[in-house]
Amino acid sequence: MRMKLVARLAVACSLLALAPGMAQAQALSAEEAATLRAEVAALKAQLSAMESRLNNISAQTEANSTAIATAPKPAPAPEPETTVKWKGAPELSTKSGWSFKVRGRMQFDAGHVDAPSSIDEDGLGFSSELRRAYVGVQGTMPGGFGYKAEVDLADNEVEWTDIYLTYDHDGKNVTVGQHYPFLSLEQMTSDLFTSFTERAAFTGAFNFERRVGLSGGYAKGDLMVNAGVFTDNVADLTDDGNKSYSVDGRLVWMPKLGDAQLHLGASAHWRDLNSSLADAGSRYRVRPFVHSTDVRFIDTGTLNVSKEANYGLEAAIVSGRLHAAAEGNWLRASRPGLSDPTFFGGYAEVGYFLTGGDTRGYKAGAFDRIKPSNPVGKGGIGAIQLNLRYDYLDLVDAGIIGGKQNGYAASLIWVPIDYLKFMINYGHMEYDQARVTAGGDDSYSADVIGARAQLDF
Repeated sequence: MRMKLVARLAVACSLLALAPGMAQAQALSAEEAATLRAEVAALKAQLSAMESRLNNISAQTEANSTAIATAPKPAPAPEPETTVKWKGAPELSTKSGWSFKVRGRMQFDAGHVDAPSSIDEDGLGFSSELRRAYVGVQGTMPGGFGYKAEVDLADNEVEWTDIYLTYDHDGKNVTVGQHYPFLSLEQMTSDLFTSFTERAAFTGAFNFERRVGLSGGYAKGDLMVNAGVFTDNVADLTDDGNKSYSVDGRLVWMPKLGDAQLHLGASAHWRDLNSSLADAGSRYRVRPFVHSTDVRFIDTGTLNVSKEANYGLEAAIVSGRLHAAAEGNWLRASRPGLSDPTFFGGYAEVGYFLTGGDTRGYKAGAFDRIKPSNPVGKGGIGAIQLNLRYDYLDLVDAGIIGGKQNGYAASLIWVPIDYLKFMINYGHMEYDQARVTAGGDDSYSADVIGARAQLDF
């Protein structure tokens, strides 16, 4: 509007300026000249009033801007006292450091063992079971403390698995309760994340299990070390004559080589079976690659063992879709008044993802969860992995004839979404000097198929 007034005023002024010349061309009447001068004066008055109002508006705008800039900012909305995250199940956490999560797993297994027909065992052929049915809780407490308590409800029994308290601060940790005494890579990897339905044969044959104890650890950069003193599994401590104890430790170096994760580790264990536990004897044996059967083709029988010394070496690498792992483990069993046998077990494994973008998880010195890069429901088919393994076990030494096993196995794993897993594996097991004979022959082979459907939360 201001521009229009200025334009009109400019026109009027121009006319006035031209009036003498125009008068020469055409004389204006006195009345017309007076009208023109009045209009120019009115336009000047309107323009002056408009400028005054614009100046007032500008001053008020500047004052408002100054007031907004100097006004105190409102306080941010307070954070909620309790937050909820999804980690397979809801996890509640508070600003003060408390957290709580219900956890568990279900594993439904089926298997088939095909062995020489001359072996008369009910466990041959088809079998199935609820392999694991865990339910428990875990969480943290203020000050760096934590807890976990979990039971296995499979086989219509209640059996404690992990139950412990922890303290963690600046790479240092302490654990008291029932937990694994830092055994091998294969054993420290959760059964949720193994490449086959069952772990390597030596872990079962050498009676690896959780035990009640006090342990400490330190992890900084590429190095992790753990050590502890343990008694026995909580289920076996109901006998007050059980005074067994062990000292256990494990060292892991886990550097990154470019995009590849390297793992090198060693562990050592010494156990005194002591008192009535030693009197009951020890037995070293293993099932044929599936747990749903109770058949053990190789078995030392019960031995009078007073002490055990166990040590192992482990190596692994994860690089993109590919991973490889290998372990060797030796167990020396001390027998009072008799020669001491040393048994050996080990495996070598390689795995490859058939789906692009997927890799085997690794965390804190053990294999971890597979997280599909293209899960079902989001345009993908999930993660598909193929694994091959050679599994060896030798239970023959110092006059003990427990048998030898050479196992050749393959598995196919499908993880459609996080926390859900399906797997099937095949094993060709060759036995020599087996305790269970086939018509008197202690050298034969068995073919085994195992399958699992698994959910954890």
